[in-house]
Amino acid sequence: MASIAFSRAVTRLCARNILRRRSRCLEPARRAVATYTSPHQAAQISILPTAVDTNSKAYRDNASSMSALVEKVSQLHATAAQGGPEKARQKHLDRGKMLVRDRITALIDPGTGFLELSALAGHDLYEGDAVPAGGILTGIGSVEGTMCMIVANDSTVKGGTYYPITVKKHIRAQEIAQQNRLPCIYLVDSGGANLPHQADVFPDRDHFGRIFYNQANMSGQGIPQISVVMGPCTAGGAYVPSMSDESIIVQEQGTVFLAGPPLVKAATGEEVSAEELGGGKLHSEVSGVTDYLAVDDAHALVLARRCISNLNYPKPTTPTKEWEEPLYDPSELDGIVGTNLKQNINMHEVIARIVDGSSFSEFKPLYGSTLITGFASIYGRPVGIIANNGILFSESSLKGAHFIQLCCQRNIPLIFLQNISGFMVGQDAEKGGIAKNGAKLVTAVACAEVPKFTVVVGSSAGAGNYGMCGRAYSPRFLWSWPTAKTSVMGPEQLTSVMEAVGRKVDTGLRDRIEQESDVLFATARLWDDGIIPPSHTRKVLGMGLEAALGGSVKRRDTRFGVFRK
Repeated sequence: MASIAFSRAVTRLCARNILRRRSRCLEPARRAVATYTSPHQAAQISILPTAVDTNSKAYRDNASSMSALVEKVSQLHATAAQGGPEKARQKHLDRGKMLVRDRITALIDPGTGFLELSALAGHDLYEGDAVPAGGILTGIGSVEGTMCMIVANDSTVKGGTYYPITVKKHIRAQEIAQQNRLPCIYLVDSGGANLPHQADVFPDRDHFGRIFYNQANMSGQGIPQISVVMGPCTAGGAYVPSMSDESIIVQEQGTVFLAGPPLVKAATGEEVSAEELGGGKLHSEVSGVTDYLAVDDAHALVLARRCISNLNYPKPTTPTKEWEEPLYDPSELDGIVGTNLKQNINMHEVIARIVDGSSFSEFKPLYGSTLITGFASIYGRPVGIIANNGILFSESSLKGAHFIQLCCQRNIPLIFLQNISGFMVGQDAEKGGIAKNGAKLVTAVACAEVPKFTVVVGSSAGAGNYGMCGRAYSPRFLWSWPTAKTSVMGPEQLTSVMEAVGRKVDTGLRDRIEQESDVLFATARLWDDGIIPPSHTRKVLGMGLEAALGGSVKRRDTRFGVFRK
């Protein structure tokens, strides 16, 4: 027994000595941990450094070329913002009506911004027929503190009639409103469908009728629908106020009828004025189609604001995390990127000028390095960023899929910064399973239920467009920089492929492919939600996040499809 007690005493003594020695050895590590776990130092290790020399020739050349391109797009925006021709605008004003952009300014909260969508829709789309902004303005603004989707006809553009692109833009605005549960305010001033284009406006699933289908479903989902009739509201368009939760009409200016006076006379022989047939007093006092009668545009917009104030609708959530501006000037993005897409774009430098405090916690930085993934915040809201740093290999695809799973599990929105020429090809890539590994990334992007945002910085080519959340993968918003190029492949690659199969490529085909990949071609057709200057990226993403993370939006769990092993 004595030997056992002695043995135990020796064991305790040795254990104490080991613990003392371990404590002395661990002291430097403890001091290091204490240093890095202080709030200041923890933030410091995530700050992205910069190697940008703003005095270098390369930077100045890049800045100059990008500045010229941004100015070109800015001028196109300014032209589109004027709306229809001067004669049409003056006629509109002579009737005592406000121009469409003035209506929106009066509607939104003073001092707040308006995030306009697809401002160059319809650009050069109809030969010999200018349709500035697609004849309709859409965008997001704060009304009585509530983020709303605003859809406003511009009657100075072809009488506010609906061209095919007008319908597409209106429906896209409703899609955004439905995804983000934004109340819709329709400022109606339209002559209805543009009859010469009726085959591309009226009968198909995503044509004019889909507008009213969407209104009915959004109202059923508790997403408010408010209409303000400020001019003609004819034929099918009459269903916009009729299917709204609340409707306002301007007296002796707004009209609602299924058929106007000329058609009524042709059909029934009845002669009646527009005001008698479907004016404000009739619909507010007799038919009950509208709920409030306004004396003019300004009064109608005040009533619309009152309607929003009575919604009892959740306000956008306020970020609980404090934030600070990037350490580096966002205007430097022009000189970093330039316009030559054959030059490599350092996405770390781009990220450093978008995120709060230029702080970026990179995930798996040494693996699959042609895809950058990591956590950051924008205006205090946490985000996961996925950015191209080269072509997509199996490793980068697997890394991207892994990161998307993390963000979905943690309910963190995803931001994709696209500059991708596609997935790796070749015998080694195929042996390595690029098809199934690339499919994992595409599956993860497709199934992710967190809000997704895409910014096309440079190239968006081939299946890389899919893996980086292109239009087909339903990002909440997709914006393009003026340098963006979208195509299956570039003219050089197309020429090589065609020649490899014995087909000669003429200059006309090359030129057409070049034109069709241009950002203006894309934005005119609503392949994006608008072209933005690089320096505006942070602000635009901030407004998009605010719209997507409103108080009424509930978390949806992600269920991924089968990942092939």
